[in-house]
Amino acid sequence: MALKSTKEISPWEKVTNAQNVEKFTGELSVRAAARKKALRKKRKSNTSLLNRAFFNRDTLTVSRELLGKRLVRYSRGQRLSGMVVETEAYLGADDSASHAFRGQTPRNAVMFGPAGMAYVYLVYGMHHMLNVTTDADGTPGAVLLRAVQPLEGIDRMAELRGGSGRGLADGPGKLCQALAVDLSLKGMDLTLGERLWFETLCDVPANDIVRGPRVGIAYASEADRQASWRFRLGTAALKQPMR
Repeated sequence: MALKSTKEISPWEKVTNAQNVEKFTGELSVRAAARKKALRKKRKSNTSLLNRAFFNRDTLTVSRELLGKRLVRYSRGQRLSGMVVETEAYLGADDSASHAFRGQTPRNAVMFGPAGMAYVYLVYGMHHMLNVTTDADGTPGAVLLRAVQPLEGIDRMAELRGGSGRGLADGPGKLCQALAVDLSLKGMDLTLGERLWFETLCDVPANDIVRGPRVGIAYASEADRQASWRFRLGTAALKQPMR
């Protein structure tokens, strides 16, 4: 007498025709949507999430106060995050280094919209740059995220950076690579707590902040090149000279 198989049959093996396949995949989609909705609700209830009011202020203030905040990227079911340690402010129409200096274009339109939106662009056709918009709707302004100190998902960040364990996100291009930030995130609302957002983390005393000129803006006016609109943590753990 043959022994009855005890092998567990997978749900997919039980599906025998196209109608059942459609029904089964539909059920999976409903479950996945429910899980995503629950996760989104949980993240939205996070009291540490930075809201629109934080970004709806003058660009220099936002740039300075983003230091010490946590930048979070949710990708493939995992949180990747880092503490913001370096930023640059771009003031729009009054700043010759800003993309918005010569007015609105399809490329920079996000800067003219609500505060708290992701403005992502490419430099040299290969390096992504992540900015968050600031100031009132219709007033262009943005803060460039130049560096973060990795906190969560460090192994995954190293993998995204090609296995590099040092200097994972100590430059704007490295930051985007380590956090899987690309043009698909351009225009995303960073106040919703979905794929990319900011959270409170620690307060940074004024005497722990180093200010200096922005970099890579040789095309700007002399006054704008010399303006101290670059902000960096200057704590003992981050004693690197402005360069």
